[in-house]
Amino acid sequence: MQISEAESAVMDVLWRQQPLAAEDVVAALADSRQWQEATIKTLLNRLLKKGAIRASKDGRRYLYSPVLQRQAWMLGESQGLLERLFDGRVAPLVAHFSEHRKLSRKDIAELRKLLEEIDDGHR
Repeated sequence: MQISEAESAVMDVLWRQQPLAAEDVVAALADSRQWQEATIKTLLNRLLKKGAIRASKDGRRYLYSPVLQRQAWMLGESQGLLERLFDGRVAPLVAHFSEHRKLSRKDIAELRKLLEEIDDGHR
């Protein structure tokens, strides 16, 4: 399922708290985005049509909840990135960030720990 950057901002709100009414989503995005209420309602409708969220009637309003799980979306996005840019391989991705000095000491330590766990057969 393809989710645009704008749609992912709406999904992020719903992944953090659900169910929410449209006005709650608008309020949650007010500080980080300069979107009008109509824009957010359009994004909610797009996500409904894609099947990423569902709406349930609550009196005169609808409450929105995610159908698409965050982990499933992240897996699809990360696999797509690897396929498009790095021929499906992780090592060139890490090398790219290393070459451009985008790995912090903390990142390097976490990568070392992960590799040790993989070597030890814990993964």
